[in-house]
Amino acid sequence: MAAIEAYELSKHFRLPHERRTTIKEYFLHPFHRSGYEQNDALLDVSFTVGEGEFFSVIGPNGSGKSTLMKIIAGIYRQNSGVIRVNGKLSPFIELGVGFNMELPARDNVRINATLLGLSKRELEERYDSIVAFAELERFMDQKLKNFSSGMQVRLAYSIAIQVSFDILLLDEVLAVGDGEFQEKCLVTFEEIRAAGKTIIFVSHDLAAVKYFSDRVLYLEQGRQVALGTAEDVIARYSEAHGLAESPF
Repeated sequence: MAAIEAYELSKHFRLPHERRTTIKEYFLHPFHRSGYEQNDALLDVSFTVGEGEFFSVIGPNGSGKSTLMKIIAGIYRQNSGVIRVNGKLSPFIELGVGFNMELPARDNVRINATLLGLSKRELEERYDSIVAFAELERFMDQKLKNFSSGMQVRLAYSIAIQVSFDILLLDEVLAVGDGEFQEKCLVTFEEIRAAGKTIIFVSHDLAAVKYFSDRVLYLEQGRQVALGTAEDVIARYSEAHGLAESPF
């Protein structure tokens, strides 16, 4: 059975042409309507992801990768098309989702882990492992707003991999954080694959994509350009954007 099935997914956003920013403008022109332009973030994207597959999504900035991930996670609703998710998601969508920047890191672990489905007992059992993986033992009483972006993403990822899931969504987890943490993430990728879990991986790190992926989806301006083996799709993407060959 497929872990994820997507059929002709489309997502549009309305962008205002004119913005009234002061109260005076509203009083002077109360009946003036702003025009809108439709931005097609995704257009007729179709694919399936098998159970236990490492499936990557690549493309330049603005190609619709994060929009697609948010549709899979249920954060966005598509305008048309069908999405079916067969299994429990552990979403790691983007930096800061589920975090309260005014609370200490310790409280954020409890809140975030609870939102992702850990019971109080499970959290107590896994709390030390979460903190140790993130290497943030000395900082857990600090407010999260004082954390660097790298520290925040380390904490978020450490929580995500402790939660029971069938499908793990990873959006640019390797883009933030130092080399040592990235190496730890790569090790967990191997462990998650060995456990038969499904991974949806969005990244600009083509070397990691090529090394781990069973198949790759290439998006460009919201459109599906290619879907196939990592080697073939990355070669096509690299040629289109004048990139050097992957070292793997």
